Amino acid sequence: MGITIEPLGARVLVRPLEGEEKTSGGILLPETAREKPQQGIIEAVGDEEEMTTDLKVGDRVIFPKYTGTEIKLDGVDYLIMDESDILARIKE
Repeated sequence: MGITIEPLGARVLVRPLEGEEKTSGGILLPETAREKPQQGIIEAVGDEEEMTTDLKVGDRVIFPKYTGTEIKLDGVDYLIMDESDILARIKE
């Protein structure tokens, strides 16, 4: 039985999409030099009655660089952040 994370209140659980590991010239960047991700996929949402937007699991979103609480579960990095920290939804 795996562990699941359920955000409370008007919070969302986001899996950040990784940034570039190479420069345009092909130089590999160490993890400490990489940009912090600003896009991610919503993996879980909190209490829908407290939410003011219609964000849902699977939405691709944009958020500020240094927002949210970083956690790691089963080797995967996640961010828990307030719904209000989400700047935009990406529609394709």
